[in-house]
Amino acid sequence: MIPLHDDNPTEITPWVTIGIIATCVAVFLWQVSLPSTDAFNLMAYRLGFIPSVLLGENSLPPEIVLVSAELSIVTSMFLHGSWMHLGGNMLYLWIFGNNVEDAMGHVRFALFYLGCGAAAALAQAAQDPSSTVPMIGASGAIGGVLGAYILLHPHARILVVIPFGFLIPLRIPAFVVLGVWFIFQFIATASSSGDEGGGVAYWAHIGGFLAGLVLVLVLKRRDVPLFDRGKDRGKALSRRGRRSSKSKSWEEGPWG
Repeated sequence: MIPLHDDNPTEITPWVTIGIIATCVAVFLWQVSLPSTDAFNLMAYRLGFIPSVLLGENSLPPEIVLVSAELSIVTSMFLHGSWMHLGGNMLYLWIFGNNVEDAMGHVRFALFYLGCGAAAALAQAAQDPSSTVPMIGASGAIGGVLGAYILLHPHARILVVIPFGFLIPLRIPAFVVLGVWFIFQFIATASSSGDEGGGVAYWAHIGGFLAGLVLVLVLKRRDVPLFDRGKDRGKALSRRGRRSSKSKSWEEGPWG
């Protein structure tokens, strides 16, 4: 099930979402410009998140250390392993991130995104603290975005395509699309047990999603309802609009 679009309008321009996408694309273009596959892989160790290094069980050779283990939690969110990895993550972020940013505002959304990414990294480390495999990608942070979206807009309609030899387009409620995504993460952890997840950090996805469920309660604007049914969102936007008009008329008064 591949999401393509939602029917959920926004009030603000999602500058943080756009900035994250632009940064991830720029970083990946730099990655693929490296002179060899070995250099590409080495950069994953230098900037990726390695659980056993963070927890002190292992350390990188001093000559390849580029950032601290703590900072690698952040730098790892902007690296990707392939065009497909990048494209899938950015598609999900573009579809769902703008509405979550709209519900929080730019600064709070940036903090939310980084917090979910950090929670995702720690969840992966807790599952396999001795791992020496670097984790890279925005998937964990984007998992947090999906967790927030399912609480904010569970009834929004998502245009998806389902591949069955040919593509079947459907419009499905967000709680179905994202609920299936979340359940799949648990199924994948069970089916991939013992083979390192096939290179996919499923526990990071789960940790990010759960962090998003919690952090959205703290960081959303007070006038943004949970479990929005469309009409609730219209009322909230209307209230915001009236407040903006009042604020503007005061600012343009004789007191500057």
